Amino acid sequence: MGIPVKTPAELDRMRESGRLAARVLKAVAREVRPGVSTRDLDGIARDLIANEGANSAFLGYRGFPGCICVSVNDEVVHGIPGDRRVAMGDIVSLDCGVLFRGWHGDTARTVVVGATDPEAMRLVRVTEDALAAAMAAAVEGNRLGDVSHAVQDVVEAAGFSVVREFVGHGIGRALHEDPQIPNFGPAGKGPRLRAGMTLAIEPMVNQRGHEVRVDRDGWTVRTRDGGLSAHVEHTVAVGEGSAEVLTRTDGN
Repeated sequence: MGIPVKTPAELDRMRESGRLAARVLKAVAREVRPGVSTRDLDGIARDLIANEGANSAFLGYRGFPGCICVSVNDEVVHGIPGDRRVAMGDIVSLDCGVLFRGWHGDTARTVVVGATDPEAMRLVRVTEDALAAAMAAAVEGNRLGDVSHAVQDVVEAAGFSVVREFVGHGIGRALHEDPQIPNFGPAGKGPRLRAGMTLAIEPMVNQRGHEVRVDRDGWTVRTRDGGLSAHVEHTVAVGEGSAEVLTRTDGN
């Protein structure tokens, strides 16, 4: 079937869901502080999503029990909200997906809690830089591999590692559509990008080695060596001259 290309009307719907996801993520991120539990953060997201007349894209997805994913320190992605309390010096990755009027928005960021180790702060900054480079490559005429390679290039130049077992993805009516978007690989390879394709680009970057493991809960992904990990994500629409970030709040 190939990679779906959205019509202008469909892109308008995705802008709505994207902005909603971004607003929820921004509000939850404001509440990340020492002493707050990851379940508390999930409850904030649940109420905000419900108040918007939307649904969490994650709750119940393949049995996932939370409205958002909250992953702390060595947890890469898919952290299940629970009793764990955030501590000073943690880095906390928040991943928020919503379903609104039939369309999905998916976005993530990693929050630095208080006075964090400079290396942890550099990890988060490099992960954000990698996302920016990948989005800059998401333009009509480029190849999907150009997006993947942009992430790898930024991350490895900084001395960090790209997670290889988990990838970004296409997004639209379904949370996960074609294509899969690895965060590594050669430039100039893969499908040609066309304006109107919508992609959830999400670098997952480890402080040390790229290897990961999955906890007994079947969801939480951790670095195998115990190093820190950061995760950021935007839903974007491929454009003719530049990508449009769909998961941005107004004025941000």
